[in-house]
Amino acid sequence: MKQLTGRHVASMFVGGFSIIIAVNVLLAVNAVRTFPGLEVDNSYVASQSFEARRDAQDALGWKVEAAYRDGALSLAILDKDGQLAELASLDAHIGRPTEARDDTVLELRNGGSFAVDLAPGKWRLDVSATAEDGTLYEKAIAISVKR
Repeated sequence: MKQLTGRHVASMFVGGFSIIIAVNVLLAVNAVRTFPGLEVDNSYVASQSFEARRDAQDALGWKVEAAYRDGALSLAILDKDGQLAELASLDAHIGRPTEARDDTVLELRNGGSFAVDLAPGKWRLDVSATAEDGTLYEKAIAISVKR
């Protein structure tokens, strides 16, 4: 049996930490590559009007209903009375919560559906609509697709 020397211990020490550092670098590179993390250009400026925008959106009293079944994504934005809201514009975007690779811009209309093939897992539907009076309505909806 060979004797354990300082050179062996140093090699094990360097080898072990090399593996740890390589894994950390790999995870950090993949994290930044798949999701840049930027939601707004300047968070301070965006925060200055947040409460006013939220209050205006809440005053609309709208409720969003979204569902995914059999390869079709349906969306309905309802007003205070439970009827389809009158919209000046509607934009929708679906993607994974953690990466931008699967992001898709959808051509939806209120109360309609869109044929889209979503793989199993978690998805995020971002809806941006404008009311007839110009009030912006934004909502993020989590959608879970089963196998």
